[in-house]
Amino acid sequence: MLLEDKVVVVSGIGPGLGRSIALRSAHAGADVVLASRTESRLTEVAKEITGLGRRALVVPTDIDDEADARHLVASTMESFGRVDALVHNAFAIPPIMDLMDVELAAVRAGFETNVLAALRLTRMFVPALAEGRGSVVMINSAVLRHSRRTFGAYKMAKASLLALAQSLASELGPRGIRVNTVAPGYIWADNLKFYFAYLAKERGVTPEQVYEETASTIDLRRLPEPDEIADTVVFLNSPLARIVTGQCLDVNGGEYHH
Repeated sequence: MLLEDKVVVVSGIGPGLGRSIALRSAHAGADVVLASRTESRLTEVAKEITGLGRRALVVPTDIDDEADARHLVASTMESFGRVDALVHNAFAIPPIMDLMDVELAAVRAGFETNVLAALRLTRMFVPALAEGRGSVVMINSAVLRHSRRTFGAYKMAKASLLALAQSLASELGPRGIRVNTVAPGYIWADNLKFYFAYLAKERGVTPEQVYEETASTIDLRRLPEPDEIADTVVFLNSPLARIVTGQCLDVNGGEYHH
């Protein structure tokens, strides 16, 4: 019960990591505020959380919309009166193409969701977070650790998100707020399973073979699952990490060393 009776806000609730962060937080004793654009998905996760004996608040939110962000903060405070942790999981992937070819408008859009929306929402929650000496965790990506072609626009946005987290750690530390980053690599969830099935069909092999070939490049010889990454988020939001701030923790089974 590392988060017993805490209130955790999670943006970007989807079928993979966002759902896992919400549920693992509830398993750890937290009440959870669920934010994303798809209300039906939020409602499904909320039912799972209440089934664990914790409270869940559903707030449909377009993270890029300032009015929606303000509504999220107001709804959270009205329902719970406090916030102990804020997890930024909402993200957008810019076009996967060379920087020489990508439209600058698409690059700007990536920054809007990945970076500016996270900054805006953190600012709005700071007064509540400061009252409880709370925690912010920003979900980043292993794209930080490589410079493969076509990933340039995404790396630009995620590198900026890392800089944001580190700078906020310095600014908010005197107010008792910790700010950290989690950088996953592969996440063995529905999207990746679908992609591996596609690759397997193209090559005339089994999805299991694609998995094994990929896992062979990772120290632990398996791909991280959503709950394993979510548990790292729970740790960073918990008293066990009470002196940890400004850090980026890679959660990738040893795919990259940092």
